[in-house]
Amino acid sequence: MATRPAPLLTAAAFAVGGVLFFLYPAIRPSGDDAVAMASTGWVAGHAAAMAGFVLLGLAVLGLHQLLGDRLSLRAAAMTWAGAGLTLPYYGAEDFGLNVIAQRSLRDGTPALMELAEQFRYGPVAMPMFAAGLLLLAAGTVMAAVAVWRSDVLPKWSGTALAVAFVLFVPQFFGPYPLRVAHGALVMVAGLWMAAVVARFRGSPGPSARVTPVRAAHR
Repeated sequence: MATRPAPLLTAAAFAVGGVLFFLYPAIRPSGDDAVAMASTGWVAGHAAAMAGFVLLGLAVLGLHQLLGDRLSLRAAAMTWAGAGLTLPYYGAEDFGLNVIAQRSLRDGTPALMELAEQFRYGPVAMPMFAAGLLLLAAGTVMAAVAVWRSDVLPKWSGTALAVAFVLFVPQFFGPYPLRVAHGALVMVAGLWMAAVVARFRGSPGPSARVTPVRAAHR
């Protein structure tokens, strides 16, 4: 039986999203000063992360289409909510701080960089950002549990993704090489999920549980 479009698109979302989450710390400058924030790498790195969050939501939604159970639906809803709360903060980090940093360097007014700290630790921005990342962690954990229970995909295939997003907040407090290593973990997790989803041979939806991957080899 040929691989259906739904698994292929879901696999692509997992794979490309994982690569983008690796590119985020890899091309983002390691510093948080005006020179780093004013750079093209700052904009490109954060833009990669934002695209990664969107693709993660699409990937988990596609996973629900394959598994067809309530838990994977809740995982998709949780992931979308988390991405929605996280993206405004990333957008401001990407475009807003870039403009502030460029103006600070151009006009020789380093005091402008105080605006960056005021935004980052604002009473609304920071809790909203943290809540978004926590929801993403919860969504990927629920997706991993749904995969484990499904008997359709390899049981362990969702665990790396769940671990990666559980560690998303702690990795911000580590040194720059650790952040790059975390990006590599997300990439490996996404590629792993992409590989197992691409081999899916069942019918997307509730009936997927009765046609596991091994049925393609009978």
